Amino acid sequence: MRRYIRLPLIFLVVSLLAVLVLAAAGQHYRLFERGWFNFKTWWQPSELSIGLDQYRVAIEAQPLEGLNDDISALTFDPDRNSLFTVTNQRSELIELTLDGRVLRRIPLTGFGDPEAVEYVGPGSYVITDEREQRLIRVQLNDNTLLLDAKDAEQLTLGIGLNGNKGFEGLAYDSVGKRLFVAKERDPMLIYEVHGFPHENPEQPYAVHVVQDQKRDSRLFVRDLSSLQFDERSGHLLALSDESQLVLELDVKGKPLSSLSLRKGFQGLKQSVPQAEGIAMDDAGTIYLVSEPNLFYVFKKPTE
Repeated sequence: MRRYIRLPLIFLVVSLLAVLVLAAAGQHYRLFERGWFNFKTWWQPSELSIGLDQYRVAIEAQPLEGLNDDISALTFDPDRNSLFTVTNQRSELIELTLDGRVLRRIPLTGFGDPEAVEYVGPGSYVITDEREQRLIRVQLNDNTLLLDAKDAEQLTLGIGLNGNKGFEGLAYDSVGKRLFVAKERDPMLIYEVHGFPHENPEQPYAVHVVQDQKRDSRLFVRDLSSLQFDERSGHLLALSDESQLVLELDVKGKPLSSLSLRKGFQGLKQSVPQAEGIAMDDAGTIYLVSEPNLFYVFKKPTE
């Protein structure tokens, strides 16, 4: 009887230890990948890269005055020459100047848990509902005072629903008509959505969702917080809060360069706490926000 009781306990302990060892091994493997990548890019930088490692901070940890709620995501609007972010506690769409001043705040109704926003065309944006994995397209003009989800074009994907680890980032390729959607973790994935948003929502259309498993397997970061598509190079920038890193991926998903968000790198005096959103303007300047309300600008020195 005693043996019958002890054997399952021993088996349970051994199993738990095995799981911990495997998890640690996996984490060390990711760290090894990152270290090897850093060495390769230092030894032989890619000529095709936009050179994230060359960027230096121009505005560091500037508080966004008047914002007390946690902000999430960031996108650049080339028509208005401004930035947009969202808050998910008191749901709002917020417009910012390029130096981090609040221009206006627009309440959001029926958006659930808004976590990302992306410019997709003049006066047109896609906002994510993280928990329900909804993509919601909204229209905005100078007179907009409120945005209601029930009046917007919507797409629900419902892929691998996982509570608060859903759609965390968006990026749009206006030439390829692709919307990149980042799933934060467990598992960490980047979907490519074709057919949404639709140029004419009144006409029937098909939506295709594509996953690049080879690209996703190369992501040696711990999570995905935000995405940015660089139209000039065709490369994708992936922001990781937990890894404190911005990673550049080429058209085949191969990592090319990185921007560290740790103290001492890129001219930073302090590490960036909980980076949540990244955007890039037409000149290649990188903007970043972190929770609860800090604003950063990174610029590449001119030759």
